[in-house]
Amino acid sequence: MRNALTCAIAVMTKAPRAGFSKTRLCPPLHPEQAARLSEGFQRDMFGNIAEAAGIADIAGYAAYAPVGSEAAIADLLQPGMRLVLADGTTPAPDNVHGFGRCLLHAIEGLFALGHPAACVLNSDSPTLPTDVLAQAARALMQPGERVVLGPAEDGGYYLLGMQRVHAHLFADIDWSTETVAASTRRRAGELGLEVVELPVWYDVDDASSLLRLLLEIGEGVSHAYPAPQTQAVLRRFGLTAHLAAAE
Repeated sequence: MRNALTCAIAVMTKAPRAGFSKTRLCPPLHPEQAARLSEGFQRDMFGNIAEAAGIADIAGYAAYAPVGSEAAIADLLQPGMRLVLADGTTPAPDNVHGFGRCLLHAIEGLFALGHPAACVLNSDSPTLPTDVLAQAARALMQPGERVVLGPAEDGGYYLLGMQRVHAHLFADIDWSTETVAASTRRRAGELGLEVVELPVWYDVDDASSLLRLLLEIGEGVSHAYPAPQTQAVLRRFGLTAHLAAAE
């Protein structure tokens, strides 16, 4: 069974909807622009996983919510990728709350499919270098138990991977704060797990990080994923000129 030979990487995904997606980018964007940009981000995250699967043993998934959005999410996926529900409705320890329940649900679903290792990945780092995903998979497919952490510049993380379910990694975390990655490292230490750190990267979740993305794409940073779907959305809405005028 191929699943037993691959590291699962699942993007935490929701169907793009105006007024609900990337709301922290409004302004400078309009709600419909933000939703279409979210769509571009997610398509690129899946495209990046597909690229990484060409150089490492990786299987791609969308960890999605809510139930009923399957068709909209499936439209974003690369061929061969699948869905796993991650709405946080399965039983979880009392000290796992909020977004942590969704992350734990995703991890449990991936291991239930027979993978020996699994990662959850954010949906708003469209230029994350492909080799970073390959690094995560390779580290997790090696003998010896460990977790892999991709720290974000804002103190969170863009990726967390493990070799079996560890609910404690999601326990008592203050989500959406600058303490998330540090708290996760402490939880791993409490479990006696080695933490393999990936390069620091950034999330695109506000106007300043969006401008950074535009500059990065414009400059063609050599090691970054080119994010073609995101670039197409930016061109379609003329967002480069729009944001430059706002500066």
